[in-house]
Amino acid sequence: MIEYKDLAERDSRFAGRFDPDVLEKVLNTYAAEGWRVVEGFLAASVWKSAKG
Repeated sequence: MIEYKDLAERDSRFAGRFDPDVLEKVLNTYAAEGWRVVEGFLAASVWKSAKG
């Protein structure tokens, strides 16, 4: 069985709207059903492109 571990930093810019522990739990729930993560992205890249 595949298990995911979220290594995200807790960032004050998200002001509590993002909880890495919840993400990890959701990813592992889907993994138990056979789903796999195939792509991800860094939130920092989203902020950079939004400013440009």
